[in-house]
Amino acid sequence: MSYLVLARKWRPRTFAELAGQEHVQRALVNALDSGRVHHAFLFTGTRGVGKTTIARILAKSLNCEQGVTSRPCGVCSACKDIDAGRFIDLLEVDAASRTKVDDTRELLENVQYAPARGRYKVYLIDEVHMLSTHSFNALLKTLEEPPPHVKFLLATTDPQKLPVTVLSRCLQFNLKRLPIGLIVARLEQIASAEGIDFEAEALRLVAHAADGSMRDALSLLDQVIAFGGSNLTTSDTRAMLGTLDRSHVGRILEHVAAGEPKAVLEAVAALDELVPDYRDVLGQMAALLQRVALVQLVPDLALEQDEDPAAVQRIAAQMTPEDVQLAYQIALLGRRDLDLAVDARSAFEMVLLRMLAFRLESETPAAPVASGAMPRRIERSEPRTARAAPDTPKSEVATPTATVTPDEWTAIVDRLPLQGPASQLAQHTTLVERRGGRFRLMLEPDGEHFRRPQLVEKLVQALSQLIGEPAQVEFEIAAAPADTPARRRALEADERQRAAQHAIENDPNVRAMKDVFNARVQPDSVKPVN
Repeated sequence: MSYLVLARKWRPRTFAELAGQEHVQRALVNALDSGRVHHAFLFTGTRGVGKTTIARILAKSLNCEQGVTSRPCGVCSACKDIDAGRFIDLLEVDAASRTKVDDTRELLENVQYAPARGRYKVYLIDEVHMLSTHSFNALLKTLEEPPPHVKFLLATTDPQKLPVTVLSRCLQFNLKRLPIGLIVARLEQIASAEGIDFEAEALRLVAHAADGSMRDALSLLDQVIAFGGSNLTTSDTRAMLGTLDRSHVGRILEHVAAGEPKAVLEAVAALDELVPDYRDVLGQMAALLQRVALVQLVPDLALEQDEDPAAVQRIAAQMTPEDVQLAYQIALLGRRDLDLAVDARSAFEMVLLRMLAFRLESETPAAPVASGAMPRRIERSEPRTARAAPDTPKSEVATPTATVTPDEWTAIVDRLPLQGPASQLAQHTTLVERRGGRFRLMLEPDGEHFRRPQLVEKLVQALSQLIGEPAQVEFEIAAAPADTPARRRALEADERQRAAQHAIENDPNVRAMKDVFNARVQPDSVKPVN
């Protein structure tokens, strides 16, 4: 007894049966109905989205015995032979196995001869990007000016590898990945027609694993049926696919959001007993963080059926948007670097510990997202007290009642142990007034975007360490550019650049080359020596 796999049994036979790809379907139907059918078509897209299927339906539409139509009858001998793969005038070629120029020339030798049975001789070349350069050159002239009885249907998953000369001679249709909802609906239809009992969540897991490919979804459905019989359950499907219940990932992320390292490690230990694929776990974690970020922005967003809205809301309330973005990036980088680690579990634990270690510290808990506003940090003018360095006497900095000049403030900023954006925040300020440990700073407009709570906290801690007592900072926004350390450095850099250019222009050797060879100095090539 021969069994026809679901991917072949349920392959669409007409344009009306196609699931998705409406933009391609509409264009081809209109072309067939109006009689304006191009001689060369290029179908691109990832695997299993319908490239070859659409090409075969088009070939059937061109050769149906009822005439050229967008609705082939499906019962004439031409339609049946094309469906069965034995139509003599439909030449299907796998370019991956016929890459040599001699193969292409042999294929094109009979192009000038009329079709044996059908109305058109159709060349269906799959994975056309695999042809060699010489093969493309051999194909090019025929592709540009084929006989009236010939149509070329090209399919590829990698159109970037095709020469521009080929692309310019074809009508190109890019087939999109199929959405999960459409795949689930199609799987439900097929499972019902096959008399298979199923749980909706099981089919959704299959659709997720198919990654936008309908053929992969049907192949996986065949595999699940072989694994679990005629009753598809969620547990059997998870076991066969090797996927985890999303609650495991949500539980771990909730512990990360709550800042509970011990609970995180205990949850990882429980997860490890299931022998998971940690790459897939990190992918699920990144997907969950993406949903959390969306919920923080749009609190009433509708979630997918297999997601726990309460868990997503709890995580969104415990983490700030910045923390979510940082954790998302850490998950992606950890997934990329997983193969570099000696042990997958330890690498996964390090990713989670990195999320805990780099959590941006909030002054207040994140506000609930149900109000419709994104959680925000509250900036305080009196952050927590930082311990003063024991070896830093107060006399090293100007006394509370002393006037601090711009030069002196620049010297103070240079001594602050700051780097990156926190250093830039200090560089764009001038000292207006200081009373004891209270600093009133003028922040120029160019540096206003650096005034973030975590950067202000670092500046306060650095000042506290420098003056040997708790510091407090208040900001005022300057109406115009001020004499800040950043501006002074920019002016000094400009002055050094002008001096360097002047020195080069007046160098005797340079002047001689300009006089003799009519040479000129490129300003961008002159760099001052620090």
